[in-house]
Amino acid sequence: MNAKTTPWGRSARVSVCLCLLLIAPAFSLQAGAFSPQVDQHQTGSKYSPLQQINRDNVANLELAWEYHTGDVPPEDTTDTLIAFEDQPSLIAGNLVVCTTSRRIIALDPATGEERWTFDPKERTVGMRKCRGIASWVDEQAPAGASCSNRILLATSDNRLLAIDAGNGKPCAGFGKNGSVAIPVSKEEIFPGEVVATSRPAVVNGVVVVGSAVADNQRVNSPSGRVTAFDARSGKLRWTFDPLPRDPGDPAAQSWEAGSAEGFGGGNVWAAMAVDQALDLVYLPTTSPSGDFYGGGRAGDNYYSSSVVALKGSTGEVAWHFQFVHHNVFDYDTPAQPLLIDWPLGDKTVPALVQNTKMGLIFVFNRETGEPLLPIEERPVPGTGVAAGEKLSPTQPFPVDMPAVMPLGFTPEDAWGFTFIDEWLCENRVEELNYGPIYTPASEKGTIFSPSAGGGPNWGGGAYDPDSHIMVVPSNRVPMVVTLIPANLSGEVEGSVNESLMSMTFPVAGSDYHYRVEPLFSPLGAPCSEPPWAALTAVDLAQRKIVWEVPLGDVGKMMSLPFSLELGTPGAGGPLVTAGGLVFIGYTLDDTFRAFDLQSGEVLWQTTLPAAGTAIPVTYEAGGEQYVVIPAGGHSMYQSTLGDSVVAYRLTRTPGQ
Repeated sequence: MNAKTTPWGRSARVSVCLCLLLIAPAFSLQAGAFSPQVDQHQTGSKYSPLQQINRDNVANLELAWEYHTGDVPPEDTTDTLIAFEDQPSLIAGNLVVCTTSRRIIALDPATGEERWTFDPKERTVGMRKCRGIASWVDEQAPAGASCSNRILLATSDNRLLAIDAGNGKPCAGFGKNGSVAIPVSKEEIFPGEVVATSRPAVVNGVVVVGSAVADNQRVNSPSGRVTAFDARSGKLRWTFDPLPRDPGDPAAQSWEAGSAEGFGGGNVWAAMAVDQALDLVYLPTTSPSGDFYGGGRAGDNYYSSSVVALKGSTGEVAWHFQFVHHNVFDYDTPAQPLLIDWPLGDKTVPALVQNTKMGLIFVFNRETGEPLLPIEERPVPGTGVAAGEKLSPTQPFPVDMPAVMPLGFTPEDAWGFTFIDEWLCENRVEELNYGPIYTPASEKGTIFSPSAGGGPNWGGGAYDPDSHIMVVPSNRVPMVVTLIPANLSGEVEGSVNESLMSMTFPVAGSDYHYRVEPLFSPLGAPCSEPPWAALTAVDLAQRKIVWEVPLGDVGKMMSLPFSLELGTPGAGGPLVTAGGLVFIGYTLDDTFRAFDLQSGEVLWQTTLPAAGTAIPVTYEAGGEQYVVIPAGGHSMYQSTLGDSVVAYRLTRTPGQ
């Protein structure tokens, strides 16, 4: 039976593996380790120099404290997407948490006791999540002045708020009583068509805010423009539209019509990265509307599906690179760029590493945009093209850097628990269009591998500067995308088919509607070989995969009496520490794990009160190192839901 669906919230009574269709950073905190002018999360390296907790003693971790935010998900989450995806921040001596309703809570880092809360009193929309907040220190303000250290929060009703990091009170000198409106390019067709979910970026006193624009609603969707405000006053400083409207913009030449008029999206829903010294903010941009059919927007479509470096002071484009030309695969740039020092002979170069949904890893000089690894344009499939579509004949691939997941699917790749399952899967694949990556959607139905949800997604990677190892999680189950001619389908309502585990998207103004579903056998099992999610360690200097392990225990999810480490779908990101450890939640088996950075061996794990589809952080308080993760789960993934923030530390000896 088809269940009515809203744009941000799909029926919660769908199989867990359907959540692999989701279009969707761990980091280290150490008090005193960062300049107060630099937001601690904005380089994206997700590395901590702390090593009190290390390979030798991590097995002795114990629960230090657990805090409940009070944002308890309702029993029925139909038509609501609720995901506790926060990455907490250590600001002004407080551990600051952003809840699913974007309430800000300041906790004692050592005890988890609540110090203050702030409620933005947002409108209620179908998507409830927060992927973190930003902070800024006004070095011109007198010591101890109100709002000299402030927290910056973007809301689902398109406001940017500034509050005092010490007490949670609004900053009166910022806009109107601590609030400024974020302008939307056109009237929304429903509340929450445009929302801000990820952490703002702060570059030299300028606050840069991205947005999430609801996918697959209309071709002429709102602009995904990025907006910048003065961090002190809230005054609008500049805007940047990732889709060039001005025919004079050099990027407009990559649109056959001479501009992007009539299309929307290209927005920045993932976290941005910042290099303060270079005055650059790096935007990971998405595909234009619509996701799987680009009739009417022939050309490469710059600046979409790219990383775009802007001058923080002016919003001018410094450089850009496009990862997917004429994106009709929903392969958004999903993860925060990772800023590292790239080893080059006996010196290092300031670099930007970009993980993509495709599992491809690109590396650039972050000042100039020059590739630090060769990139070549390779021919890609052009068959099965829908009427009116003009595909790019080539796509960029990094040379000599391994992909972190398979790039394509054929009948030979079909898998099953039994020979019957495998035979059914092989027959299913033969009925569809299939082939290497970038095989386009079709009326017959096309297998996307990687799926539009990744591969890697918003959690991105974490990098150890000593070993040059980057670890990155990825989902692995392919999806099937079918184009439905609008002139033959009549009135198609957005829906979720529970028996077929499929979603249907009517796209206003498009020649085609979309149906997306996981590649499953009729018996309900994935047709791809496990692992269905994995954690991969890549030596970036040597350009090779050093280990890869399944991420998630299917047996635990199914309450089996034995472990079945086949990987589970998930979300979130890793944390790497100088103790030689990788901490990650991610999975739907309600487990928090610590892996050996060198070998991938699980050295410690514990059961969480709900799925840890979030970002772990670590810090030191009172001479002890803590590891903290939000554990509230994700409604679209059918995970255990909750409202917990949990902290771990080493077992104390008697008398401590």
